[in-house]
Amino acid sequence: MFSSSMLAILLVLGQGCTKDSMSTPDPCTDCTDSDLIEGVYAPVDYVFDLPDWMPQPIIPEDNPMTVAGVELGRKLFYDPILSADSTQSCASCHRQELAFTDGRVFSVGIRGLEGRRNAMSLVNMGYNARGLFWDGRSKTLEDQALVPIEDHLEMDNTWENVEQTLRAHPEYPQQFRAAFGIERSTELDRDLVVKAMAQFERTLISYQSRYDDIVWERNGFPTDSEQRGLELFFIEDNQSVEHPGCSHCHFNPHFTDHSFKNNGLDSVATLADFPDRGRGEVTNSIYDNGKFRVPSLRNVALTAPYMHDGRFATLEEVVEHYGSGGHGIINEDPNIRPFTLTERDKQDLISFLHMLTDTTFTQKEAFSNPFVE
Repeated sequence: MFSSSMLAILLVLGQGCTKDSMSTPDPCTDCTDSDLIEGVYAPVDYVFDLPDWMPQPIIPEDNPMTVAGVELGRKLFYDPILSADSTQSCASCHRQELAFTDGRVFSVGIRGLEGRRNAMSLVNMGYNARGLFWDGRSKTLEDQALVPIEDHLEMDNTWENVEQTLRAHPEYPQQFRAAFGIERSTELDRDLVVKAMAQFERTLISYQSRYDDIVWERNGFPTDSEQRGLELFFIEDNQSVEHPGCSHCHFNPHFTDHSFKNNGLDSVATLADFPDRGRGEVTNSIYDNGKFRVPSLRNVALTAPYMHDGRFATLEEVVEHYGSGGHGIINEDPNIRPFTLTERDKQDLISFLHMLTDTTFTQKEAFSNPFVE
């Protein structure tokens, strides 16, 4: 039994044992709802509206396409808030009217410094499973989108800063909830940012050029010059002509095989002497030095200047280069060999390349800047 004195001590101790003095705090004192995001998560699948002859793009299992995800990605793509000084967006170097290139030899970042390679077109990138950038260093669109944010020659920001900025934004947390179902703004991170941008970029599909309308949809006919250019472009191996054809690397329906090739641009003493090692920088194989990704020729008339270093200002210069046949470097593609084209042949080839221009693509509202009315 307790003595009266012991009971008094316990009563005193009990009175002094407030919530603030307890060694284990009440969990409720640490609870906060300040980062909870209001709004409903009811995702709607994004459905590609493509003709039967155009395949579906590659969609990773961990980033299914939704209407809200695509729209969020579009907004992020055009928002300069991702750069360190809020002056530059992804669209600064990838302009819709230029088939998502920028018309420059080298893009310029927020510091006014040039990059070292030409900005690639984003046309039909959702079909590429062989690696992005000119050297293929990023395997997916999600991986690729991580790079420009922290590149000192581009947006020169940090992902930590981007995450904090977007979490504090008056609209983005709700849009990320609508797209990905997050419940708290603290769940908004770089992985979701690049997933949204990749979803938008996978919608950038060009399939309504004059070539597509004539060849695939059977509407109308090419001009005589376009037809001759088409026949030169698609020359087959068994044809007894000198010109090797362009379709070994640029074939239907994407006009690229997404591979990496040395297309005879540089004359070097050894494979170690390329000014830009290209694919070799990624694989560390000397035989990949001087190889670069084969770009799509869709909308090629809009994407000058050409090659990884923007060395050719016109399609005429490109045709002249291929006619010269390269330099005989050991790892040049075997189809890089000299051939003779008449002036009419050259113009016919260029007429065909203009058939690949898709004005529906370059003017499509769903691909345009959502901040501009």
